[in-house]
Amino acid sequence: MGTVHQVVFGDCRTMKEIPSGSIHLIITSPPYFNAPFDYPGMFKDYNAFLELIRALSLDLYRILAPGRIACFVCDDMLVKGDKYPVVADITRLMLRAGLRYRDRLVWVKPKGYVRISRRSGVVVQHPYPMYFYPDNIQESILIFQKGRFDYSYVRELPLNILEKSRIALNDYNGDEWHLSVWNITNVLPLGLRLEKGIAAFPEEIPRRLIKLFSFHGETVLDPFLGSGTTMKVAQELGRNSWGYEIDRRLKKIIRQKLSGHQSDSRVEFRLRQESKKSRPSVSRRQVIAQS
Repeated sequence: MGTVHQVVFGDCRTMKEIPSGSIHLIITSPPYFNAPFDYPGMFKDYNAFLELIRALSLDLYRILAPGRIACFVCDDMLVKGDKYPVVADITRLMLRAGLRYRDRLVWVKPKGYVRISRRSGVVVQHPYPMYFYPDNIQESILIFQKGRFDYSYVRELPLNILEKSRIALNDYNGDEWHLSVWNITNVLPLGLRLEKGIAAFPEEIPRRLIKLFSFHGETVLDPFLGSGTTMKVAQELGRNSWGYEIDRRLKKIIRQKLSGHQSDSRVEFRLRQESKKSRPSVSRRQVIAQS
């Protein structure tokens, strides 16, 4: 049987289309709070961003199967000279929703991607104490869990599912998946890539997480789908998926990204009619136009 991939164009604060306890893994990267180059002015203030994450956390807990994992790719944000503790606040809100804090991975990008900027170059101009501001080449991958996993589930799986879900130890050891630091090249803002104007993470991140935290045939969710990277990798690895996205213009990009993989998979698009009260104050479409 093929896989099924369902895209809902609507607000992920309430994912009413998804039955309770039916999601086996969540991988997502929330919009970076008012990031100057990606989402300037998307949120009225930091509290508006936190309210989005708080509302998501409650429904996320409902739809996640017992013992299963939710992964957030995120980082603290520097906006107009102020640093916002995004990592700490997402952790706090997920714990308050009832999830366990299982682990934190550090995704490190190549050093050559960031040259000395105005931020880090202040010391070059003023080589004295108190002028230091570093350039950032890392993000966090926060890993939360709904309770504890019952490993008798693994012993009861059919052998063919276990074999299709087997983790290649050459990848695990050779590419150092077992470490808390993952060195992965980010999606570079160059060329005619599909993600132009969209803050997309590299496919290697969901590829590792899907292999490490889900079995073949299970269901993966990305509540901030964007261009569909998580869904594309889930499709390639024989998992079903759900995705939520507020920008309808991305339908063409998502469809293109999912084409050419697994001819027996099915992609469905749904358009939810949102009330004005439930909509975000600024859509991703407006954000892309600004960036």
